[in-house]
Amino acid sequence: MSAMIALFLVLSTLAGCAGETLVNVKNALPEPAPAVVFLVETERFEEDVLDEDGTVLAECSYELPVLRVLLEDGSALEDAVSSEQEHALAVADVFNARFGQWKSNGKTLAESAREDRAFRNEAGLASVSYTDELSCTVYQTEQLISVSGLYSTYTGGAHPNSILMSWNFDLETGEFFEPEILGEGGDLREYVHLALIKQVWEVAAEAETMPKDYYWEDYDVILADWSSYAVSFDEAGMTVGFSPYELACYAAGPQVFYLPYEQLYPHLGQHGRALLGLEEESGEPEIVNG
Repeated sequence: MSAMIALFLVLSTLAGCAGETLVNVKNALPEPAPAVVFLVETERFEEDVLDEDGTVLAECSYELPVLRVLLEDGSALEDAVSSEQEHALAVADVFNARFGQWKSNGKTLAESAREDRAFRNEAGLASVSYTDELSCTVYQTEQLISVSGLYSTYTGGAHPNSILMSWNFDLETGEFFEPEILGEGGDLREYVHLALIKQVWEVAAEAETMPKDYYWEDYDVILADWSSYAVSFDEAGMTVGFSPYELACYAAGPQVFYLPYEQLYPHLGQHGRALLGLEEESGEPEIVNG
């Protein structure tokens, strides 16, 4: 009898220890790392590069997008404590590196301006200060950042040169992408091409002329390569922009065309719809984030 009582006490003790161990292990599990959110903003960078005698060689003014990684409380994430946070910081680094390169343009521009100034001095001509400017607008969804930019530079010619620019970035993969991938092998490229041709004819009709007289004669070929030009997105659709000289003469200015999501939706792939934050409801696309 004594042996059975002793065995019972031993088993009870072991069970108690096991229960305590399980409780302690459960309580010791680390709390999940706070979720992160992306926030893109624009910051202005300005720089004047001077020659040895104090003459301004180059003036740079850039409105640059900056991607930040924030915690749920709105504070900036600095040190990652999870793989998700490490990935978020790496994504931000890729994005910011692309636009951070603009900050070194002043030195390169000043080198050209210095050579030009020396030539002008020898020829008895007035010096010219080179200028470089970039303005940007930004659109963001949970997975996409689309940046539309207007770049203007002056290097002493008859007028400044203006260039429409764009950048599209996938926050999930951490990569910049070409807009044609939104079709995922479908007919998006061809559909947009035909839609642009239609708009070109409408513009020419308003000017009471033919497209080949308003645009370059090979406008059809140029429009077929639309994804290589300035393509950006906003809450309602896609913009395709051609800088002066690209589709028409300088006097005609930039040529900008717009395609709403209602038109694009049937020609987008599943990934493209998700990237743009679109969802089908009652047969019509609906923006679900932005």
